[in-house]
Parts: sequence; structure tokens; C-alpha cells
Amino acid sequence: MFHHLSLAVRDLARAGRFYDAALGALGYRRVFDGDESIGYGLVDGQDLLLLNLSADATPPADGFHIAFAAASHGQIDAFHHDGLAAGGQDNGVPGLRPEYGEHYYAGFLIDPDGYRVEAVITVAVTR
Repeated sequence: MFHHLSLAVRDLARAGRFYDAALGALGYRRVFDGDESIGYGLVDGQDLLLLNLSADATPPADGFHIAFAAASHGQIDAFHHDGLAAGGQDNGVPGLRPEYGEHYYAGFLIDPDGYRVEAVITVAVTR
């Protein structure tokens, strides 16, 4: 459905450090790097998430979040750990969330600009 998603950030270098760590744990990397934008994805020049520098960036209100697909519980654990180490805030430790589904395993963070982000897998896997 989506081609890419763009987020406005107040400090591009700080946001880049966070997303390098958190998305790197999920297998994504920088695929575009400019003076006012950073793109993340799998293929050079084809960003799925784009960070854009904006001095007055304000994240949406509660209720909005971005959920990134993970391939394993270990990836989610690393997303949460690495994101915290790179300036994110805890918004829910990795674990099963049976209220969302039998195999729903997720970890939640708040990025340095206040966006709520999640890494999730919804199928049974072995750790």
C-alpha cells in the first residue's frame, strides 16, 4: 500500500543514530543520505522510511505509531536494546502481547523526536 513514510525530525544526526541502531537490528540500513534527509530500506536509493530535517517537527498525538515487521524475537530484543542505547525511550519491553494475538511478540520505543515505534512479529517462532 505505502511506497514510503516520511517523518520530520528536529536533529537529523540524532535521529539517524537512533534509526541506524533500531532499524539495523531488523536488517534495514541507510539507503539514502543527504544534508536534510536520511532514507532507510533494503536497496540503495529506495527508501521505505525517510527522515526529513524540520526545525519545528512535532510528532502526532497518542494513538499514532509505526510498527516495523521483524523476523524473530531476537531481532525485536535487539531493536529495543539498540534503540535504547542510541537515545530512544522505553515504551514497552519486548515480550508476548496475548491481548493482541496468541503469537504477537513486540517491543516498543519512543524515538528522540517523540515518535512511537514498535518492532513486531505475529507468527510462532523459536527464539
